[in-house]
Amino acid sequence: TGKKAFYVGDLGKLVRNNMQWQNVMAPIKPFYPVKCNSTPGVLEILGTLGVGFACSSKSEMALVQDLGISPENIIYTNPCKQASQIKYAAKAGINIMTCDNDIELKKISRNHPNAKLLLHIATEDITAGEEMNMKFGTTLKNCRHLMECAKELGVQIVGVKFHVSGSCKDLQTYIHAISDARCVFDMAEEFGFKMNMLDIGGGFTGSELQLEEVNHVIRPLLDVYFPKESGVNVIAEPGCYYVSSAFTLAVNVIAKKTVEYDKLLPSGVEQTRNDDEPVFTYYINDGVYGSFASKLSEKLNTIPEVHKKYKEDEPLFASSLWGPSCDELDQIVENCLLPELSVGDWLIFGNMGSGTLGEQSTFNDYQRPLIYYMMSFSDWDEMQDAGIASDTLMKNFFFVPSCIQLSPEERFSTAA
Repeated sequence: TGKKAFYVGDLGKLVRNNMQWQNVMAPIKPFYPVKCNSTPGVLEILGTLGVGFACSSKSEMALVQDLGISPENIIYTNPCKQASQIKYAAKAGINIMTCDNDIELKKISRNHPNAKLLLHIATEDITAGEEMNMKFGTTLKNCRHLMECAKELGVQIVGVKFHVSGSCKDLQTYIHAISDARCVFDMAEEFGFKMNMLDIGGGFTGSELQLEEVNHVIRPLLDVYFPKESGVNVIAEPGCYYVSSAFTLAVNVIAKKTVEYDKLLPSGVEQTRNDDEPVFTYYINDGVYGSFASKLSEKLNTIPEVHKKYKEDEPLFASSLWGPSCDELDQIVENCLLPELSVGDWLIFGNMGSGTLGEQSTFNDYQRPLIYYMMSFSDWDEMQDAGIASDTLMKNFFFVPSCIQLSPEERFSTAA
C-alpha cells in the first residue's frame, strides 16, 4: 500500500538453519547476537528452538527477558559497558559477561558482585577488514594481570571468549585461538579459578560448507584441549548464519534521471561504452540510513533483482542506485546493469536479514519497512512434531504450500 518498502521473513529458514547447526556443530550451543536482527519473529522462533542470546545493551536484554528466556541463557557481550546497564544485568540475574581490560574489570566489580567473566582474548588475524580484532580482546600476557586484579577484587572468571570474523579466509586462526584459550585455562588454575566455558564467537556466514570447514578444523582441537570429561561448555555466537538468508527486502523506485557515463564509473576505470546509450540513476525508498546501514562500513553482499518481467534480449543499461535522503553517502549500488526501469517499479534484495533489522535510525524520520513473516507448512509441521511450535506465532505470518520452492521474487509476490 503506497508502494512502501517491506521485508518478507521466512521463519522456516531459521528452523532449517538450526537443524543444520545441530547436525554439524553439536554439542556447541548457539547464543544468537540480538543486535544482528532483533525483530520479534526471529527472537521468538529462536527462543522456542532453545537457542541462547548474546546481548549488547539493556534494551536487548529486556527484549529477550520479555520472551521468558532464563538469565542462564543470556550473556552480556558488550566490550564497553555502561555502569547503569551492568547494574541492570545484576538486578535481572544476568551474570555472564565479557571483559578484556582492567578498567572494565573494576567497573564490573563495583556494579555486579555476582558477575562471571569470560576473558575476551584477541585473535591473530589482523588482515584487512579485521580491525575489530585489534580493538577488542586482550593478549595472553595481559590475561595474567587481569586474573591478578580479579583475585584482588573477588570477581569470578569462568571462561574465555574469542571471535574470528566470517571474512577471515585462514581457518588456522581458529587453531591459534583455541590453543591460546587452553593456555588461559591453564593459567587460571594457578589462580584457583574454576573455568567451565569457552565462547568461540561468531563469524559463521550461513553457508553449510563454511560451517563444515570450521567444524573440521576446530573439532579435533576441542576434543584434545576441551574434552567432554573436562566439564567445559563450548558455545558460539552465530548471528548472520541464522538470519541473513531468511529475509528479503522489496524497495520501490521513487525517482529516476539520466546521467553522464563518466560520472558513474569508478575512478581509474576506462570508458568502453557507446555514447548514445543512456545511463540511469535510480532513487529508491530505502537507503543507508535505513535497511542498508551496513553499506556504510562494508560491501553490500546482495545484488538487486528486478521484479517486473522483461525479455531475455532486452537491453541492459549502466545504472546506479541511491537512497531517498539525497545525501552523498546514501549510495547503495555504485554501478550495475539493469533493464530500463520506471518510477514505481520494484527491486528485490535477498540476504537482507543480518545487520539491517536492529535498532532503528532516527535520520529524516526514517521508519523501518513493515515485515511480513511466512513459513511453509512442512517447516511448521516439523516444529510441531518436535514439540517446539508456538501458537502465538500464528498471528504473525502466513503459510505457503510446502511443495513451492520460493525464490526472492516469489516471496515478494506472495506477500504482495
